[in-house]
Amino acid sequence: MNKRSVGSDKEDMVCRFLTKNGVTILDRNYNTDKGEIDIIGADGEYIVFFEVKYRKAGNYGNPLEAITKSKVRRIVAASKIYLYTNHYSENTFVRYDCIGVLDSDITWIKNAFDAI
Repeated sequence: MNKRSVGSDKEDMVCRFLTKNGVTILDRNYNTDKGEIDIIGADGEYIVFFEVKYRKAGNYGNPLEAITKSKVRRIVAASKIYLYTNHYSENTFVRYDCIGVLDSDITWIKNAFDAI
């Protein structure tokens, strides 16, 4: 199985996990010229932008450690484009969450970072 299909399988697993936890999946792999968002969902009154990181084994560190400041900036920029092109109000509640997958264990960090 190649890296892309493994990533897709893990994102499928995360989507099932999120759905079981009350999140409605709105979009996946949303791409703009500013960046990509892995999963976009609705959690209560929030539109949530999820960054998903996967590691096969712990010897490469925690997958969440791979989320850099530049990655955060790209996610925020892409989220602003998503909100604008989908006609969300400026008053829409937005949250940025990170999901770490280590083998098949999922760690969900809500409100992992703010728009900068």
